[in-house]
Amino acid sequence: MILKYVIWVPCDYFIKRIMASKMEISQEVAKQMLMEGGILVILDMPVGTEFGIDVKSWNTGEKFKGVKMIPPGLHYIFYSPVNEYGDSAPRSGFFHSFSKSEFLVRRWDRKSESLSSEVIKAEEVSRLKSNILNLDKFLGPYPLDVWKTWKSLTNKISEELVKKLSPQSGEVRSALELVPCDKENAKSSEESKTPSRRLSGRKYKRLSTLGDKEEALLPQMKPVAGTELRFTPIPEQHFPEGASPSEITRHSLDSSYVLETILSSCERPSDLIGEMQFAFVCFLVGHSLEAFEHWMELVGVACRADSALLKHASFFTELMSTLEVQLVSSCGDDSVAGDLLADVVTGQNAIYSALRALFQNIREGDDVDARLQARALHLKEQLVSRMGWDFGPDEAEEDEVEAGEYAPVVVELPDQFDK
Repeated sequence: MILKYVIWVPCDYFIKRIMASKMEISQEVAKQMLMEGGILVILDMPVGTEFGIDVKSWNTGEKFKGVKMIPPGLHYIFYSPVNEYGDSAPRSGFFHSFSKSEFLVRRWDRKSESLSSEVIKAEEVSRLKSNILNLDKFLGPYPLDVWKTWKSLTNKISEELVKKLSPQSGEVRSALELVPCDKENAKSSEESKTPSRRLSGRKYKRLSTLGDKEEALLPQMKPVAGTELRFTPIPEQHFPEGASPSEITRHSLDSSYVLETILSSCERPSDLIGEMQFAFVCFLVGHSLEAFEHWMELVGVACRADSALLKHASFFTELMSTLEVQLVSSCGDDSVAGDLLADVVTGQNAIYSALRALFQNIREGDDVDARLQARALHLKEQLVSRMGWDFGPDEAEEDEVEAGEYAPVVVELPDQFDK
């Protein structure tokens, strides 16, 4: 068993080493990590490769062979090859749920510049296990200072959800390889070389923006099969079949129908929270813009679902707890997420606009749960103080504005307007 090699003799040495670091960890927790922590061994990874686990990354040195003391549970391992000039290639990564004392071995494929999916032979794994005392000095300890944040970011992601949402290839890539769409997905792929052939003159002129016209000129491409994330599709039609014009308008303002449609495809409402967490992690750590767009869409749908507030109060409470961790705890000034979400001056930030709608719906809604109101107020205060976001006056402040010099004034019209 691997446990006897990890704990026997070196135990006190490791505990002292951990306690001497800047991590705030008790001796009992250190012992538990040594007894139950997993080990990831990576063979033949080039020196200087950017490597990380969860939300921490490093550039590998000559002695790097992997990571030890990995807490049991779900983790995200990622890497980026680095060339001789220090430029990093697009990031790749994968999720793995470590069991207690698991010993996982992966090998670097120099040809593809990635971790090979080839299963390591049992004999080689057994040999590495038996040599754990000599191997240990080449293994870096798991960064326990990020463990609490990582657990908060992923506490609704189950192993089943990971299998459902991950690409069939098993790897999440920040830059997908694209191929031309087949004839079924592109009606006239051979005729897409010029705008006049792809779209008729009238249809091309009807495109409203310059961006739409530029997109119409691009060739139709799709990711290589098996490499795309398999997210729950969001309905393009935001109203039920047979809806009247007034109902269509109502559903355009209230996305509860779309939210209910998405929830109906989940086993439980918390699975949708888990999908939001999965998408956010794939963006935050995996640098996937595909995941970022899906996360933004889900947040927008949920925050504008006005009439669903009463029916799914617990869902919205979990939603706001998740968003607080994602937006406040994990989006520092130097993070990719922080750069994309921090600036709301122009009002073009989709997440800011969605949250503003959510806070308004909760504040103005009838019979909204008091705990939900308190949770919304707490999230709003955190975003104002930590992110510098201004959501405008609350209800009390709005009443003061209406009672002041900008209060409504009743004007008596001349008699001719009564005719």
